[in-house]
Amino acid sequence: MNVIGVNGLILHCLQSGRFPRPPRDCLPLNFSLADHQEGCWTLLKKAGRKVRAPARTRSSTSRTCEQSSTQDVTGGFAPGPGTTATAVRQRSQAATTHTRRKVNVLQAFEQKQKTMQKMLEEDREGWRAAAQIKQLSVKKQPERPNAEIPDQQKSPKEKKSNKLFPDSALFKVWGENLPEDVQTEAQSLYMKYGYNAYLSDRLPLDRALPDTRDKRCLKKIYPKDLPSLAVVLIYLNEALSVIKRALRSIIDRTSKNLLKEIILVDDNSSNDDLKEDLDAYIKTIQQQNPSLQIARVRHSEQRGLAHARASGWEAATADVVAILDAHIEVNELWAEPLLTQIKGDRTVVTSPVFDKVNFDNLKVNKYQAAAHGFDWALWCMYEGFSDGYNKLKDASLPGKSPSVMGIVVADRKYLGEIGVIDKGMKVYGGENVELGIRVWTCGGSIEVVPCSRIAHIERAHKPYMPNLRQVMKRNALRVAEIWMDEYKHNINMAWNLPFENHGIDIGDVSERKKLRETLKCRPFKWYLENVYPKLDPWDNIVAYGGLKNLDADMCLDQGPVPGNTPIAYNCHFYGPQVSQAT
Repeated sequence: MNVIGVNGLILHCLQSGRFPRPPRDCLPLNFSLADHQEGCWTLLKKAGRKVRAPARTRSSTSRTCEQSSTQDVTGGFAPGPGTTATAVRQRSQAATTHTRRKVNVLQAFEQKQKTMQKMLEEDREGWRAAAQIKQLSVKKQPERPNAEIPDQQKSPKEKKSNKLFPDSALFKVWGENLPEDVQTEAQSLYMKYGYNAYLSDRLPLDRALPDTRDKRCLKKIYPKDLPSLAVVLIYLNEALSVIKRALRSIIDRTSKNLLKEIILVDDNSSNDDLKEDLDAYIKTIQQQNPSLQIARVRHSEQRGLAHARASGWEAATADVVAILDAHIEVNELWAEPLLTQIKGDRTVVTSPVFDKVNFDNLKVNKYQAAAHGFDWALWCMYEGFSDGYNKLKDASLPGKSPSVMGIVVADRKYLGEIGVIDKGMKVYGGENVELGIRVWTCGGSIEVVPCSRIAHIERAHKPYMPNLRQVMKRNALRVAEIWMDEYKHNINMAWNLPFENHGIDIGDVSERKKLRETLKCRPFKWYLENVYPKLDPWDNIVAYGGLKNLDADMCLDQGPVPGNTPIAYNCHFYGPQVSQAT
């Protein structure tokens, strides 16, 4: 039964002044459509409305009001012209009978309304009682006064989230049902480090990692007379637990006969726990591993990623140097595959495969082995290995790569012979591409070694510089000026810069150009044709620049975003004002 039956239909009667014909299931229990129309008509009469009676209250033989007589508010009839006394009396008696019948119908209708109202109240009490019992059983907050009757047709309300930072990337998949004080602390650390340092602080330093190597790697046997290894960890305001876990993994998962030294390069960190607390942990490690040398290098000012890597190389003494980020964890037998390749050819610069560590839940995701490439803006990206490599159908074999992503393992002396790393590169970005071009064009090669795996935290943001575009642009222009010959303007086009007078200081490049001459390095065209043919040379571009209206001295520029309508704007020849035509 629908509880709107009586009250809703009566209200509809009074509002509309007519007899609605609702669906059968909208009528009250034991209440027919005829009953409803009869009662509705009576209510309208009591309200002084002039309406026609329902069909069952009129005689099937009576004429309409317009044809014979005028209906009064009591349901009787006024005598018309030519009407006899007997006819009047008969009609009067009929009217009286009819009126009594209407009263009886109204009383019956009102009685049914009271019954329905009583049932409605009982229904409400039932809902209130049920709600109270449910609230007591689940210990929810007390019921609010004057609670409304629940709507059975509405779906259950979704559980309200307790997340204080619903828009934070940290809490998209991690951190459900954490107390508010924990959420606040975790968010603060996330903004500080770019990853979940709160969780890192609570994970074991020697946590197990999944073995993501190809099964064929497990069957390989490596030489016993491999070169010695120096591991360089560079950092700037890294979470202490992350550095500890990196150290722990290197010590536990590197053969003691291979690992000669660990060098920590601090690019002028300001975090207090990276001073005395880290010193104390390193002292403990040295006591536990007396044959292991641990050196510290601290910059007096922030010099950037390239300079920090060069400082680590300068402090190393082992045969091979592995320059790593500090937010890593090495996996089992990570060093042997790399050292084997370098032992076979000292001019090979190697890189392990990076397995991604999520910045939020710190879970390890397996990455497939791939070559390390870049675009003309010098942003890193993965490329497939060559067709020749794929034909071998053995994913455990090393593959040639145009560049490196940043983690470098190389013969220490050879790396020095070819100029280590360009210290003129600022902060971050482009130094890996510069090294890749230099290695290949100056007589060496680069290989990605799939049987060597390192788990690397992929930050959500770089805390030391949230926007890397300016330094990346500057570094890319520096690489282009030194190494790219006639293709250097592709960098300008990639960054939407004029070919001349771009106004960006790339530093002194004379020493690096002299190094290139000394090493008798091949031209960049050779590199494109023989090492990185997948990089489109953009040699079909016929025009590059802006469109200028000479009369108005205005240039075509990008209009409002979103949208595709261009505008005229003062000429500056940067960004969207610059385009290319092929």
